[in-house]
Amino acid sequence: MAIVSEGGPASVPRAGRFRWMIVGLLFAATTVNYIDRTMLGLLAPGLGKELGWSENDYGNIVVAFQFAYAMGFLVMGWLIDRFGPKIGYALAITVWTIGHVAHGFAGSVTSFMAARVFLGIGEAGHFPSVVRASSEWFPQKERAYAIGWVNSATTVGVILTAPTLWLFMTWLGFGWRETFIYTGLFGVVLLALWLKIYSNPRESGKVSEVELAWIEHDPPEQVARIGWGRIVTKREAWAFAIGKFLTDPVWFLMLFWLPKYFSTTYNVDLKVVLLPMIAMYILSDIGSIAGGWLSSKLIHNGRSVNFARKVTMLISGCCVLPLLFVTGVQNMWLAVLLIGIALAGHQSFSSNILSIPPDMFPKRAVGSVIGLGGFAGGVGGMIMSKSTGLVLDATHGNYTIIFAVCTVTYFVAVLAIHLLSPRLERAKI
Repeated sequence: MAIVSEGGPASVPRAGRFRWMIVGLLFAATTVNYIDRTMLGLLAPGLGKELGWSENDYGNIVVAFQFAYAMGFLVMGWLIDRFGPKIGYALAITVWTIGHVAHGFAGSVTSFMAARVFLGIGEAGHFPSVVRASSEWFPQKERAYAIGWVNSATTVGVILTAPTLWLFMTWLGFGWRETFIYTGLFGVVLLALWLKIYSNPRESGKVSEVELAWIEHDPPEQVARIGWGRIVTKREAWAFAIGKFLTDPVWFLMLFWLPKYFSTTYNVDLKVVLLPMIAMYILSDIGSIAGGWLSSKLIHNGRSVNFARKVTMLISGCCVLPLLFVTGVQNMWLAVLLIGIALAGHQSFSSNILSIPPDMFPKRAVGSVIGLGGFAGGVGGMIMSKSTGLVLDATHGNYTIIFAVCTVTYFVAVLAIHLLSPRLERAKI
C-alpha cells in the first residue's frame, strides 16, 4: 500500500503483523492493571463492615491511592525514559503486584493505605509504558489506532473484575485475603510474558524487513535522553499536561460515582446496576477504538497530524454533551445510553491526547511527558473528587452542575492545547 508521509512521498508497504502482538500484550497488561485497581472498590462494602471502616477511613484509603498514582507518574515516567519500556514497565508491574498482594495481609486502615500507595506508584508506570512502547512499534500514522485498542482494555478490566471475584470467592471458595494473594499471579504471569516477548523492533528478531521499514518510516529523530529540567520548560509538554488535568477527572468521576448515581437516582442495587455499567463501558470501548481509528484514517488520507488529532478531539468533546440531559431523564436505560455515549467520547479523546506526546517529543522523552500529564490528571482527579462531594452536599445529591462542568472541559482542553501548540509541531530541544 503506497502512502504519502508528511515528510514527503514514500512507498512503504504495511506487511507483517508482529507489532499487533505487542498491542495484544499491552491490552492484556491494561486488563490486569484495571482488575487490580478495581477489586478493592467492589469489596469495600463488605470489608468496611468486617473491619469497621468509617466513610472517612475509606476516603483516606482512596486518596492514598490517588496521591501515590499522581506522584508515581513523575517517577515512573522518568524511569521508563531512563531504562526503556522493557525494564521500566517490568519494574512497574513488580511494584503494583506487590502492592496488590499486600492487600491480602492488611488489617488496619494504615496498612490498606500502604498497600494502595504501592499499587498506585506501580500502576502509574502503565500508560507511560504503553505510549513509549507504541512510539517504538508504530509509525505516527497508525499510533493513535494502536493506542485506542490498548486504551479500550481499561473498561474490559473494570467489567472483568466482578467475574474474577466470583471465580475466586464463590466458585473456588477463597476469602478476600486469599483472593488478593492468588490474583497476584496475574501480575506474575504478565511480568514473565513482558520480559519474554517485549523488545524494540530491531532487536526482537521476529519482525520482517518489510514490517520494520513500515515501523521506522517516520523521519529520524533526536535520540538523546532529555531531562526534566528541559521538559518542564516546553509549552508542548504543558499543552498535554493541561489537557490531562482538565479531562482525566471526568473518567475518575465516572469510575467512582456512577454506581452511586444509579443507585440513588433509580433505586437499584449494585447487582442490577452491573448490567447497565457493562453496557456503558462497552460503548466506551467502541469510542476508544473509533477515536484512534478516525485520526489515523485522517492522517492516512493526507491530513496533517495537527488537523487529525484536534478535529477528532473536538468530535469526541461533542459526544460528551449528552451528559447535559442525563439528570432530566426518568428512564434508566436512556440514561445508560446518554452516559455511554459520553464515556465513548472521553475514551476517544483519551486515545488521541495520549498520541500527542510522541507527535511532539523524541521517544526518549515520551515517558517523562506522559508522566507529567498523568501527574496533572491525578491532581485534577483529587480536586474533582473533593469538589463532587461538596457540590452533592450543597445540592442534596443533584448532579446537574457536575455533569455540565464535565461537558465543558473537553473544549477548554482542546483550546488550551491549540494555544500552547498551534500546529502540534516537534518541540525544539
